[in-house]
Amino acid sequence: MGTSVQVTPLSGAYGEGPLCYLLAVDGFRFLLDCGWTDLCDTSQLQPLAKVAPTIDAVLLSHPDMMHLGALPYAMKHLGLSAPVYATEPVFRLGLLTMYDHFLSRWQVSDFDLFTLDDVDAAFQNVVRLKYSQNYILNDKGEGIVIAPHVAGHLLGGTVWKITKDGEDVVYAVDFNHRKEMHLNGTVLGSFVRPAVLITDAYNALNNQGYRKKQDQDFIDSLVKVLASGGSVLLPVDTAGRVLELLLILDKYWGDRRLEYPIYFLTNVSTSTIDYVKSFLEWMGDQIAKSFESSRANAFLLKKVTLIINKEELEKLGGTPKVVLASMASLEVGFSHGIFVEMANEARNLVLFTEKGQFGTLARMLQVDPPPKAVKVTMSKRIPLVGDELKAYEEEQERIKKEEAIKASLVKEEELKASHGPNAKASEPMVIDASSSRKSAKAGSHFGGNNDIFIDGFVPPSTSVAPMFPFFENTAEWDDFGEVINPDDYTMKQEEMDSTLMLGPGDGLDGKIDDGSARLLLDSAPSKVISNEITVQVKCSLVYMDFEGRSDGRSVKSVIAHVAPLKLVLVHGSAEATEHLKMHCSKNLDSHVYAPQIEETIDVTSDLCAYKVQLSEKLMSNIICKKLGEHEIAWVDAEVGKEDEKLVLLPPSSMPPPHKPVLVGDLKLSDFKQFLENKGWQVEFSGGALRCGEHITVRKIGDSQKVTVPSLQECFPHLDLLRLFMDDDPDSRTPDCA
Repeated sequence: MGTSVQVTPLSGAYGEGPLCYLLAVDGFRFLLDCGWTDLCDTSQLQPLAKVAPTIDAVLLSHPDMMHLGALPYAMKHLGLSAPVYATEPVFRLGLLTMYDHFLSRWQVSDFDLFTLDDVDAAFQNVVRLKYSQNYILNDKGEGIVIAPHVAGHLLGGTVWKITKDGEDVVYAVDFNHRKEMHLNGTVLGSFVRPAVLITDAYNALNNQGYRKKQDQDFIDSLVKVLASGGSVLLPVDTAGRVLELLLILDKYWGDRRLEYPIYFLTNVSTSTIDYVKSFLEWMGDQIAKSFESSRANAFLLKKVTLIINKEELEKLGGTPKVVLASMASLEVGFSHGIFVEMANEARNLVLFTEKGQFGTLARMLQVDPPPKAVKVTMSKRIPLVGDELKAYEEEQERIKKEEAIKASLVKEEELKASHGPNAKASEPMVIDASSSRKSAKAGSHFGGNNDIFIDGFVPPSTSVAPMFPFFENTAEWDDFGEVINPDDYTMKQEEMDSTLMLGPGDGLDGKIDDGSARLLLDSAPSKVISNEITVQVKCSLVYMDFEGRSDGRSVKSVIAHVAPLKLVLVHGSAEATEHLKMHCSKNLDSHVYAPQIEETIDVTSDLCAYKVQLSEKLMSNIICKKLGEHEIAWVDAEVGKEDEKLVLLPPSSMPPPHKPVLVGDLKLSDFKQFLENKGWQVEFSGGALRCGEHITVRKIGDSQKVTVPSLQECFPHLDLLRLFMDDDPDSRTPDCA
């Protein structure tokens, strides 16, 4: 039978929820994306929780919350432990996205679904692949090859091709066929006739206009508001579509010589741009060529200021400005607070560049007509003072004492168990952990601190009291001083793993900005205060599609060109999914499926293909002929079974003789040389090869069909073709006439 393939949506089917799908290929279980929304609703992950421990590999396609947001939580709470595969930009920018999300949550709530350590653990073992790189899986996935290809939409965005036994399963969601300022279009159109194509119906009902006009309208809208004295807020993602917006703004501000300030505000804005500057080879051809010719990096932004807190904005007061702030959903992050401040002014503008996630404040404001007033919760973290601080410190002291007592009791029990019942009844010296332990950093040079025990130590009769060990310094000296042992200054492996987990220069300071790091490392006790307010929405609200996805017409065209044997539609509203399903069913020679959440569909190939092995006895009788870099041979065999496996065995009776087979393409000049070596008189005439007076040999192409007697028909007694095959030629013969 063909390769067994089953698809099960865990989220993002017949709806616009986060993307997460289970793909089983001959029993090997892939998790295609692991998305979550900005709301972080754990009920959305219930289908994932049922299968997370059984996942064998995770494939990430884009570096945003909708494609990888649930990865840290799933690995911490749901038992997901499979290796993760992604491109370098998806890995780096996805990490920054999760850091920004955690910091945004932690600043306004006691967020405990995951921590920065959980984010580190989730991304620690990500296998990073290059575009078009074939990666062969091992063990349970033996025989499966995965390869990432360009998807467009976001930097590092991936179309995944999964190959097993010559059959391709292609996972292509949120792709973009258009070439943008910093990205090339997808290569999905180069795939032809895969066994299965899994794609989305998100934009099936939407059609887009010309990009230049869209960019022009975008800039005109901003300039109009700024000229009237207002400010503009663009709620954006952390490190995704915002990159395209930054290039557009930087270019047009430079071309028009505009002086209105532009700010890019996230917890990791400077780190984001620093990383992006090094990803030029992942971007569009125009950016790469520009850098090669003039060494000009497109992301050396001249008109955009990168900031990581609101202090700089507060200094400007009511000065007209453009602020790109995360999160795009307006649920948390800097955009939430800035919206509340700007909403009361009619001259201001909130411009949405992507459709808001379902159930978020951004989605509520995008309805038609928009609400005139909305209730929002304003929260902030403040330090504890007075009685609250005193109560907190007393509670922490009580917890420390309890932990110290528990630790001493545990050590005592361990010592008694280790010495056994016959040990002397000497009491161990118990050292209070809270007073004796130094910081890990202080003792790391000597391998950490060790507790000292004297249980079982019998001092000599001449001694006054037990003595602690004394080690004499026996360092060697040479003409230049004390001999240095490099091992004493080499960091331990576990310390390197924790500090350099993401590569050189990637410690805490390398992953998040200084301000965010100070916020996290501030150990002062704090609490979150919240109050609900009603915001009068007087500012203008505009939506412009800068999501960077192919529109409905383009999606249909790409699918028709790819022409998969089986098509699986996911991620899109019910209307869009049904529309695309009906269109493809009518116009494509494909089986079309649109499964519901947790509905498993079998898309196994209908081809009657079976795996067989060649028995050793059969292989020993095969006579191979070298054909270029390969060897070929006729095989006459019978199918049998050995150890429940299909094998090819030598035939039980003498097989009938077979006619010679001509393989490949032969140059007539080579054939002429071969015949001359056999004593034939041959010459070229009119593009054909004349052999004597009665035989003419020419190639038969698509544009020229010539029917002449064959060699064997003219001279049955001359088996030239067999003679040619037996001489082990370096080239191949054509069909001859």
